Amino acid sequence: RDYISKPDIQVAIDEIQRLPMLMNEIHHLMESTSARFILTGSSARKLSRTFTSLMAGRLKVMKIHPFVSREIPGFDLMRVLQFGTLPPAYLADDPWDELRDYTGAYLREEIQAEAYVRRIENFSRFLDFAAQRNSKLLNYEAIGRDAQVPARTIREYYALLEDTLIGNQVHPIHSTSKRKCVSAGKFYFFDLGVLNAIQHQKSISDKAPVFGELFETFIYLELKAYRDLFALDSKIEFWRIDDEGEIDFILDQTVGIEVKSTEHVHLKHLKGFERYDSTTLGSDRLRRKIIVSRDPVRRMVNGVEYFPIHDFLVELWSGGIFPTT
Repeated sequence: RDYISKPDIQVAIDEIQRLPMLMNEIHHLMESTSARFILTGSSARKLSRTFTSLMAGRLKVMKIHPFVSREIPGFDLMRVLQFGTLPPAYLADDPWDELRDYTGAYLREEIQAEAYVRRIENFSRFLDFAAQRNSKLLNYEAIGRDAQVPARTIREYYALLEDTLIGNQVHPIHSTSKRKCVSAGKFYFFDLGVLNAIQHQKSISDKAPVFGELFETFIYLELKAYRDLFALDSKIEFWRIDDEGEIDFILDQTVGIEVKSTEHVHLKHLKGFERYDSTTLGSDRLRRKIIVSRDPVRRMVNGVEYFPIHDFLVELWSGGIFPTT
């Protein structure tokens, strides 16, 4: 207290959730001094449930993401899809060594140490299957059967992954569709390197099916980072009718984004937008339609904008993708 009573001092405390008793003291100092505090933590569950009520009206929450494309000089898509963008891994001479430590020491051991799960072997099996299901529709019963864990526990584990900032669920859009859309969400891990490390996926090929899933996840992570860093009150959702059609991401019910890892976009890739238009009432029609791919040619076809990946990233971080009010 004596030290912090100095005028205009700033105090940074990392992993604040590990020492809850400090929060009462911080609250007192904020009331009685001009000190400013920067508090960081890796457990959204403990931070939100234990601390934020003490700081009502005084707290500004910021989410810190791994590197985004705009922060990486000489951005290399294949390197990012393989190793992700966690700073310690991306900047390391041996990214796999860093990722192996992270997935072992934190994802499994620390989560158990924090008493989040009682049986770490169940959680470890779940984590492996959850990584395999990344970007796919959630099916708690199917994952439970594979991981030999009750479906209700699988649901709790996914909530735990969100609370500990390991990933996020994207929910299906609720529109005035003429047809019933899927109700299950999709889950995306927060970093591609961590996702690959969980699956022991040390090399990727642009010909493998997983390449498209990684490409889609990368676009989602960029969209989410932009939204969070600029504090936008925007929804990122998706739309799907069984196997008839899907739009990977819909921003605020007005901008549709399809992600295709191909180097050659064809008219068949417009199927999702065509099905959306044919099953959705006019008031819910998209005002903008975008396909992001590795096709090098930017163009407009049947009202759909074809964006090469690098052009899309420039447009996104220049403020040109999310709808404006």
